[in-house]
Amino acid sequence: MPEMDTLLPMVALLLATGAFAGVMAGLLGVGGGIILVPAYFYIFSSLGYGSDQLMQICLATSLATIIVTSLRSVSSHNKKGAVDWDILRGFAPGIVVGAALGVLIAAALRSVVLQGIFGVLGITIGFYLAFGRNHWRLGDAMPTGIRRAILSPILGFMSVLMGIGGGSFGVPLMSLYNTPIHRAVATAAGLGVLIAVPSVIGFLMLDIPADVKPPYTIGAVNLPAFVLTISMTLITAPYGVKLAHMMDPKPLKRVFAAFLILVALNMLRKAAGF
Repeated sequence: MPEMDTLLPMVALLLATGAFAGVMAGLLGVGGGIILVPAYFYIFSSLGYGSDQLMQICLATSLATIIVTSLRSVSSHNKKGAVDWDILRGFAPGIVVGAALGVLIAAALRSVVLQGIFGVLGITIGFYLAFGRNHWRLGDAMPTGIRRAILSPILGFMSVLMGIGGGSFGVPLMSLYNTPIHRAVATAAGLGVLIAVPSVIGFLMLDIPADVKPPYTIGAVNLPAFVLTISMTLITAPYGVKLAHMMDPKPLKRVFAAFLILVALNMLRKAAGF
């Protein structure tokens, strides 16, 4: 177990990270996981846990928090009538299949490979947040039929490999198919639940040796990090939702995009061994 003078700052950092992730999830619909995964990686590495399965622990713990955060967020958005339940019902089967496949692939990959995947996809999301345009369109309505059958499992699969909810990929996808941004952000919270629940069930069954994982980790989910994070996201996510309905998030989105790109580049740097 780490010394108290190391552990207490880490607890404070987890609480602060959870608070920030909750606000961003509600405000921008990007999902708290895109903040939590690199934060967990830094914290666990600082505590001396740097095995080839460290990223699995970060992904799984992040996804576990997303279940709670997304449920709270979708409930808050639904009170404002902003959630599109038709999209959720249509995309649910494919997302669950993609999430399950994502767990199987993530379990078989080394931590450094998952770091590289997170870095590349994180940079991609960051550039879209910074330079994406509201008028970009792939269609006038959300896809159905074969296109939905292809897109929905891809959405679930990529989200699990990054340990994130439905916002980072779901909001851009819905926006490209002419869904108003507030409705897209609200509906993405529901996508997060669909992604996180099956993936966390799978990660709980992942066998990681006890000597290479942080204390109180079940499967790949670290319980202390989970509890500390949700204790803050439950408080701050509704404030993010209120801000989303009160302001234009575009300026903040660009600042967050720059932050995300730097975080993703740092993850790539670590994956490359520098």
